[in-house]
Amino acid sequence: MQAIGLCRFSYLAIGGFQVHHDTLEERIDYLYAPDRLEERFRIFETLTLPCLRHQTDPDFELIVVIGDSLPRHHRDRLHDLTSDMPQVQIVSRPPGRQRVTMQNILNAARKDPSQPCLQFRYDDDDAVSVDFVERLRAAVAECDGLVRDNLTVAFDYNRGFVAELGPKGISATDMFRRLYVASLGMYVAGNCKKTIMHFAHSKIDQNMPTVSYTDQPMWVRTHNGYNDSRQKPVEPVPVTPLTPEQEMEFSMRFAIDSDHVRQVFGGP
Repeated sequence: MQAIGLCRFSYLAIGGFQVHHDTLEERIDYLYAPDRLEERFRIFETLTLPCLRHQTDPDFELIVVIGDSLPRHHRDRLHDLTSDMPQVQIVSRPPGRQRVTMQNILNAARKDPSQPCLQFRYDDDDAVSVDFVERLRAAVAECDGLVRDNLTVAFDYNRGFVAELGPKGISATDMFRRLYVASLGMYVAGNCKKTIMHFAHSKIDQNMPTVSYTDQPMWVRTHNGYNDSRQKPVEPVPVTPLTPEQEMEFSMRFAIDSDHVRQVFGGP
């Protein structure tokens, strides 16, 4: 069964942001600000990509969507970071309505629309466990009757970590959160044109059967200087530096190397 992930890397969308901008020019200035993109690239390199490189089931595709106005040197950097990942396809699009654009990209990526597929969203500052794709396929097999009787079914892995990255490494706290973007997958039946981008992730269980798994931590969400959902006043999430044992857990579960984080973020 084809498995398709969708990652927006600073795509210049019309709508789809909680941070409001009156014009596209203002949004360009925000999205492509040097400090913001530098932080984005550092997180992408040290946290977002490694877990995909080490998936126990490498049979998936990740479409990385960028804006056609992303400066050339940033596009080149993105290609360099993903050049060793055959699963990654970088797609450039002009500004468009976020959901419609992403829906069209996902449907165009289906090799045989008459056959079912798996879909997941993937933020450019998150990570998933190295067995995410494997477990998503297993969940479909476990819920054979459910997927047989429904056009769409969601699978939610609701345990993970909130983390902050910096020169001293990683600080984090474990968390339970339902229907978060990372580690939320969806089964789509053959000849069904619905995509995971047709639904708000936090309300997906209002639109289809949803199966939750809570046995293991399956995602890492970073809190950083430019989280779209955290630009308004929000409660801080207390985090503490990882112990050596926790650094090993992050390495085993998410392929995140704390020494690499320290190096890329300018630590000793």
